Amino acid sequence: MRTVLKSAYLVIAVFALIDMAAAQKPRITNAQVQELSGSDLKATVDSIVARQTSPAWIGYRIPVEAKERTMCCFDSLDRFQGANGKCCMGCRMDSDKGGSFSGTMSDCAPPEPLPYAFLFLRVADKQIGRVRVFSADCPLDFAGLPLTWLEGVKPEQSVELLTALATSGDPEEAYGKKSSSHNAVMAIAIHDAPAADQALERMVQPGQAERLREQVIFWLGNQRGKKGLELLRKYAKNDSSDRIRDKATFAFSQSKDRAGVDDLLDMARKDPSPHVRGQAIFWLAQIGGRKEAEQITAAIENDPETEVKKKAVFALSQMHDGDGVPLLINLARTHKNPAVRKQAIFWLGQSHDPRAIDFLEELIKK
Repeated sequence: MRTVLKSAYLVIAVFALIDMAAAQKPRITNAQVQELSGSDLKATVDSIVARQTSPAWIGYRIPVEAKERTMCCFDSLDRFQGANGKCCMGCRMDSDKGGSFSGTMSDCAPPEPLPYAFLFLRVADKQIGRVRVFSADCPLDFAGLPLTWLEGVKPEQSVELLTALATSGDPEEAYGKKSSSHNAVMAIAIHDAPAADQALERMVQPGQAERLREQVIFWLGNQRGKKGLELLRKYAKNDSSDRIRDKATFAFSQSKDRAGVDDLLDMARKDPSPHVRGQAIFWLAQIGGRKEAEQITAAIENDPETEVKKKAVFALSQMHDGDGVPLLINLARTHKNPAVRKQAIFWLGQSHDPRAIDFLEELIKK
């Protein structure tokens, strides 16, 4: 009896492992699938690329932070809009129509967030042309093309391969939205592995191509949490390039770590460039909140540059839920600078807020 029970448990365990392995593979159709070991990723990929002249795909699983997120695609805007918010309809992998998205709009996500996603490399003419990443809820149609699926890929080897793609080619032309370089940086940033931070730190340092640094700066803020903020402070916040510091303001605004707001506040007060101070103020308004509003009004009072004051007035008009309207009305009534009063009245006129309309009516009747 014990032997029978033991055998039964063994069968159940085997089937559970099979189900788990199947669940950790993408939802694919119309693919000529070959499965290989990815334990030596570079050698395996190099071997496939060296002999592949016609289009084909290589895919493997990567570790990501387990959070609610859908990374999927659609073949056309009409199909996307017709899905009524059901955003995991999927796409043909080789289609140049439609697009990709990442967010939490899908109603198809699993009950619990998954700690992995799927990365694909498009190969043709003996080179890698595109990098794409999808979540488990995204159906993918390979239109009859070959797909080599790699199991056992180490995160460190994946990051190393992607880093080589991100830093290869002409730095002035390599970062279009569909390029392997552009998407390789994104793919590195979503890896839940220390190797990702190390690779991004190497690529964000002065001396790297500026367009590469811009990509890295965005993803440090958008995906890398506390460590991303540390690297932004170290390599971007005080960079000699106004353009790099401009990109840093947006990256700080994208961080889910509230400490990024303090960095934005600091840049709004102290950055040597009026343009960068204005950008920091603008992104503060997109975050919203009492603390941010106070800093924006402080910039209107204290910044020496009229253009920064104007940018701060505009930022108030962009605050969520009309929170900036009372502040704009106060500026229009009382500020000593006529340029500020004029800007406040202009943006009140654009707001269509009932409070703004009442104020403008009052102004006209004077």
